[in-house]
Amino acid sequence: MSVVHADAIVGINWGSSNFRAYRIGGDGRVLDVLEAAAGVAALGRDGMIEMAARVRSRWPAARRVYAAGMIGSSIGWADAGYVDCPAGLEQICQRLTATRIGALDLLLVPGVACTRAFDGAPDVMRGEETEILGLLADSRAGAARVVALPGTHTKWVATGDGRVREFMTVMSGELHDRLAAAGALASLVSGPGQDGAAFRAGVRSAASRTLGLGTLLFGVRAQVMRGRLAAADASACLRGLLIGAEIADALQLFPALDRATVPLIGSAPVCALYRAALEELGIAAEVLPSADAVARGFVAIDAHRQRCERP
Repeated sequence: MSVVHADAIVGINWGSSNFRAYRIGGDGRVLDVLEAAAGVAALGRDGMIEMAARVRSRWPAARRVYAAGMIGSSIGWADAGYVDCPAGLEQICQRLTATRIGALDLLLVPGVACTRAFDGAPDVMRGEETEILGLLADSRAGAARVVALPGTHTKWVATGDGRVREFMTVMSGELHDRLAAAGALASLVSGPGQDGAAFRAGVRSAASRTLGLGTLLFGVRAQVMRGRLAAADASACLRGLLIGAEIADALQLFPALDRATVPLIGSAPVCALYRAALEELGIAAEVLPSADAVARGFVAIDAHRQRCERP
């Protein structure tokens, strides 16, 4: 006999490359998952309607459905816009966008935008805000901390007073993949790169800022050619250089980064590399599964919305 969860909701993390929908209990526990390599970048309107139909078919009793990520962008179903920092649960819930994809009614979560105090530059996120809301809902109110969300485009986020204060985005993951696919390093680099001596040497070298990243990257090829680096370690060294330079930037923008344990939200293998890199530089880190954070974020959004709609 199946168990009925009357308070369960559906939360969809719908990005450029992947689709993940969760049936979530009121306590934030994931009850069921629907996953597909069906990101909005590869789907037209009909494809999005087909995915929405799969959600409706799998959970026909669902009445409260939320979606975050690129589905709410200009390349998605409808543009849900951005909320300016400082942005917390209240500001994000005020900008939820009601829409209908085929037969599925849902609310799109807006992205978040900031202008950094350090350099006056703008930045944007879409999807990560829901994961951060989940972390903030599970944290001591008012605690200021820096959070990292490793991935293709890694986010380093300063939070405080229950809100996203500002953040920076780094394309380290995309750079690694593109350098491994074409160019001077492509014939040397294979695999995602693993923690080890070559990785940690790369982290230290880039974090020291003795030379610029462009010089250090070509140095991977030179080291292999001259027998200073095994070809099997080239990917690890490349990954270490990119992450080390990224952490140096994060420390520049957010000096408080090295004063507390840094939460890492994302896939376990990538987060493990970031934790190793941070610890190599004397910074503690802990890994938090993305699915748990995003589920708690959707529950927090739903709970706030339900409170606001009560007479």
